[in-house]
Amino acid sequence: MQTTSLLNPVEAARFLALSPKTLARWRWAGKGPKYIKLGSAVRYSMDELAAFVGAGEVQS
Repeated sequence: MQTTSLLNPVEAARFLALSPKTLARWRWAGKGPKYIKLGSAVRYSMDELAAFVGAGEVQS
């Protein structure tokens, strides 16, 4: 089993240069990076955040 760092929403928002409110709205709307629920706690995997950023890359 591979382990990866888990970030809370504030740390994930800082990594993505977004506000934590934006991530909360995206979770509610069913979009944005995949996240993990541990009880009531929300966590983001660094691997999933990197994949989310990579999926947004465009070449003109």
